[in-house]
Amino acid sequence: MLIDTHAHLDFPEFSNDLPSVLDRAMQNGVQRIITIGINLASSQQVIDLAHRYRQVYATVGIHPHDAFLMDEEALSIFRSLAREDRVLAIGETGLDYHRDRQPRAIQRKCLNRQLEVACDLKLPVVFHIREAFDDFFDIVAPYVPSLAGGVLHCFSGDWNIAVKALDLGFYLSIPGTVTFPQASKQQDVVKKAPFDRLLVETDAPYLTPVPFRGKVNEPSYVYYTAKKVAEIRGCTLDEVARQTTSNACAVFHLNDSSTPRSDNES
Repeated sequence: MLIDTHAHLDFPEFSNDLPSVLDRAMQNGVQRIITIGINLASSQQVIDLAHRYRQVYATVGIHPHDAFLMDEEALSIFRSLAREDRVLAIGETGLDYHRDRQPRAIQRKCLNRQLEVACDLKLPVVFHIREAFDDFFDIVAPYVPSLAGGVLHCFSGDWNIAVKALDLGFYLSIPGTVTFPQASKQQDVVKKAPFDRLLVETDAPYLTPVPFRGKVNEPSYVYYTAKKVAEIRGCTLDEVARQTTSNACAVFHLNDSSTPRSDNES
């Protein structure tokens, strides 16, 4: 059993064929998928998907690219969405200084507000951090004692950054880019990190792993990411599946004893 801890099932790439996508995931042993909200509309859509498909769970978040949307009215709606059944976490939220689509001060304010909601509701947080780790660590550190956990989605830092994240109790989520030949920094983190702090994800429809690079990514392909993690760590795929599933259940407070049905009915 594998858990894809980060996918975007509400995106247009899946709008015409989602049941088949979910069936292929089940056939590859991917029995749970966490689909991620990136703004208020997306968060409502992923909640709807989680209610429709039993193997799907949701998060609610405002991505740093949409940070300007977080006004008082949006915050109120956001809190209501975060309380919905089958919502496992806040996010993705964070800082993106690579694309810088929103002023950095607005990104930081939006992150703070979502951290406050996460602490109030005792939910873990899924973080999107690109080229902003110094500011991220400064912002998040005061919240850590009150946070219910955190995940650095699509972790892109080096080992020194990984150590700082691990010291704060966070999990590192590994995407399909770890299969790329040039991903030596990411592979080094996978090799050195404590096994009980690693997750696997697709970020579907993006970051498709080898051997499907260039195609639309989908949750079934997390199998290939897990396979590469096993190769890097010198263990079996079964060991990676068991450990990363256990880790995902721990951080997202999933009941590991319940297994979704193989059909796509709610």
